[in-house]
Amino acid sequence: MADPAPWLEPAGTPPPEPAGVVLLAHGGKAHSPAPARRGLAYWRMRPFAHDLERAGRGHVTERGRGVAVYLLRYRVKGWNGAAMDALADVEWALAELARRHPGGPVVLVGHSMGGRAVLRAAGGPGVVAVCGLAPWLDGTDPVGQLAGRGVLIAHGDRERMTDPAASFAYAVRAREVTDRVARFDVLGDGHAMLRRAADWTDLVRRFVLGELGAEPPDPMVTNAMREPAPDGLRVALRGPAVQENR
Repeated sequence: MADPAPWLEPAGTPPPEPAGVVLLAHGGKAHSPAPARRGLAYWRMRPFAHDLERAGRGHVTERGRGVAVYLLRYRVKGWNGAAMDALADVEWALAELARRHPGGPVVLVGHSMGGRAVLRAAGGPGVVAVCGLAPWLDGTDPVGQLAGRGVLIAHGDRERMTDPAASFAYAVRAREVTDRVARFDVLGDGHAMLRRAADWTDLVRRFVLGELGAEPPDPMVTNAMREPAPDGLRVALRGPAVQENR
């Protein structure tokens, strides 16, 4: 049997000359050599992909029209220690996207293990910004590759799978290499991002389209980036779901 290969799945039909490109990376496991499937982690990222594709259709910049959005399917389920398989797949995807859409700006969005992978891959070709959703971080992840990039991190305050304190510490270190870092606490939600799904999606859309120049920079994200730590790195993302739970 042939070794598994990574795969890029487009959301809709990518425009031939897009204003920008978005790559989404789903979660996985710390250790698993099993071939990656379309599991729950994959399906959780599909709404983000389709929302970004729809929102980007009518946007025009000097680079092009619309936004090309792709969801990465890994070769295997796990990060797998020093192999960092998810990172290798994201780097493969960036090279492939540079071939398909040369010269276009790229924003990376990842959840959990995918968040760790995209943050590490932020120095790749064309990357202008990166978004980590409930990223799995352990204090060993580098930040030098974030220099010059916009960075958004969001973590639920009911998180049980990954560590919000680790993502806060990472954001503090990231501000040593770039002044464009914002981090949000999504109140009332956990790792699956389901209780406030619309708010997670809205935050990602506003950040991504602003970083690609398809929309003006979002004031909420921009204000968080301007706030000194810790205020700009512990911004409470409030919304209707929080009010209903009180």
